[in-house]
Amino acid sequence: MKTIFKTQRLHIRRLEKEDGSLFYEMMSDPEVMNPVPAKILSQSESEQKLNELMTEDIDHDTRIWCITEKGKKKLIGICGFLKNDEGNEEIAYRFLSKYWAKGFGTEIAQGLIKYGFTVIKAEKITADVNIENMKSEKILKKFMRPVKEFYNKKDACTDRRYELLRSNWKLVKNSI
Repeated sequence: MKTIFKTQRLHIRRLEKEDGSLFYEMMSDPEVMNPVPAKILSQSESEQKLNELMTEDIDHDTRIWCITEKGKKKLIGICGFLKNDEGNEEIAYRFLSKYWAKGFGTEIAQGLIKYGFTVIKAEKITADVNIENMKSEKILKKFMRPVKEFYNKKDACTDRRYELLRSNWKLVKNSI
């Protein structure tokens, strides 16, 4: 079980076949998927998606990993990096609903930002969020600034793009 990075309470590692049942629980939960908005996956679609995510980070455009609580093995969410439409690093995270409202979203966003600047060496980190997803908006506002809104054709919603430049992160990293 190779560690990608850790935060105070979380352990980020590669996804594994054994994560399948909890991955499906998350990806088939309307409470989790509707705010994105994203399609609720069937069991077979979930298995296929997990298999894709287990191999996609080979090309470094999509790197999605498993989030566990430190000292535990079971998946509580996923996180990672995508490339947005402008070729910039975009953070992504999603948790099983029973792990909401525990500060994990804020903790993983902060961890992803640090990883993006220190390991990936990104100059800019972004995050796109459906403007109706108030919980994710609240998290992203802690670390990033909104730069534009646009219609996301793929998800059929209006997204707001947040970004943080490396130079700005260096100025505030000791305070976050």
